[in-house]
Amino acid sequence: MSNDRTAEAYRNNRVGPVLRASSITAGVIEAAEEDNPGKDIRVDDKIAYVRIDCEGELILRRATLEQALGRPFRMSELEVNLGSFAGRIETADDYVRFYYEKTL
Repeated sequence: MSNDRTAEAYRNNRVGPVLRASSITAGVIEAAEEDNPGKDIRVDDKIAYVRIDCEGELILRRATLEQALGRPFRMSELEVNLGSFAGRIETADDYVRFYYEKTL
């Protein structure tokens, strides 16, 4: 990475979960792509964890996760596997939303 890019690397508006590698990871990636149409979802697989993010706002819906995983899903399962996240987080029984109120 060039010095100019390194100095500005912290300035971004990308938000999303950082998941421990687990049985739900592939389903979360699929749900992120399904629930955020038109957005460029970036998946950075580091083997022990996976960073999933996009610009500005990322939503994961329980119904989409259930469809992707092929089984019932409680949002608390996501929280257990959530090692970290970028942005702010809003949780509900049916969805989780990662976002920024203000952008750079």
